[in-house]
Amino acid sequence: MPIGDMLLRSVDDSQINTVFPNTFEEYKKWDKEKDKLPPEEVYKALFQELAYGDKIQVGRALTRMNYSKSGWKSLIKKTSREIKKVVKKEEFPDSYKEFLIETNEKWADPTYWYAMGQMLNNQTSIYYWNAIDRTFDQELNVVQQDEDRRVYVQTWLKTLKVSIYVTVFCLILGFPVAHLLANLPLRYSNLLMIFVLLPFWTSLLVRTTAWIVMLQQKGVINGVLVWLGILSDDGRIAMVYNETGTLIAMTQILLPFMILPLYSVMRVIPKSHMRAAQNLGAKPAMAFWRVYLPQTIPGMSAGGLLVFVLAIGYFITPELVGGKDGKLIGSWIAYHLKTTLNWGLTAALGAILLGFMLIFYWLYNKIVGIDNIKLG
Repeated sequence: MPIGDMLLRSVDDSQINTVFPNTFEEYKKWDKEKDKLPPEEVYKALFQELAYGDKIQVGRALTRMNYSKSGWKSLIKKTSREIKKVVKKEEFPDSYKEFLIETNEKWADPTYWYAMGQMLNNQTSIYYWNAIDRTFDQELNVVQQDEDRRVYVQTWLKTLKVSIYVTVFCLILGFPVAHLLANLPLRYSNLLMIFVLLPFWTSLLVRTTAWIVMLQQKGVINGVLVWLGILSDDGRIAMVYNETGTLIAMTQILLPFMILPLYSVMRVIPKSHMRAAQNLGAKPAMAFWRVYLPQTIPGMSAGGLLVFVLAIGYFITPELVGGKDGKLIGSWIAYHLKTTLNWGLTAALGAILLGFMLIFYWLYNKIVGIDNIKLG
């Protein structure tokens, strides 16, 4: 149900049509090729709906209108105050068009009226186009956003890149750890397993904050490198509030999700397989590559899928450790959900993320086979 509601919100544009129904009806009759500005009937309908409309509903509609073109909110608010004065005195203008233009010259700007054309229908695809740095022009053709507003395509690519890097790094670091745990005597492997599980018992916020302390230029890691003489005091490395810090922190935090599936698969692989391969003439490296490694693929598949899915939607760690340069798509979703209240764009970003994961799942099932995933 929540996913269904999200998908509906990503295309829903019905709210504004219920607030200004008469204005939109008259707007549809406007011949843009003949007249630069809408006819008198459009201005009259808007005047009446601002004068007698529900203030709360109008306020919500203004938020939606501002998504199409910035400036709508302040324009409507200023105009509403002037309209209330006229209604109170019962001195209605002879020409509503002239009155609104005299109230604010922006009513003579056709770009505001063209922006209203994006909201004519109850369903819209504008949020999906916005999520990939596209919008509608005055003829409702899809065009690129202004250069200073193109942020999402770059963020999508960065999110994908960081997720892949984190998955690969977790596999590189997690494989030898899981192999060690699977081959140690039980009493030692249980002790080491406690250290693997320990992060699950620690707050994610605490671990993220700890990485900020360790990675900053005056932090622990830079301090140790300077003390060892590897770096000069003036040559400290910037490892926080950038993509590097995001990769380091996310890899450490998601590492257990790679180790546990690998360990659960490795511990049931018979040790006699390696010995049999070597008895048949294979060198240890060849026996590992041809016999042992293929049997760990179910664990690598499960760990890789878990880490990638978690990484692509991560929010807290990139937001705190990555700063502006390390911001991923999850940060934009949270920003629009809490700050701009643009739930349509938020839902569209979430739906694209969901669609991408379904495509990834389908490709994974075709190439590897979902039945080959084992968690132990």
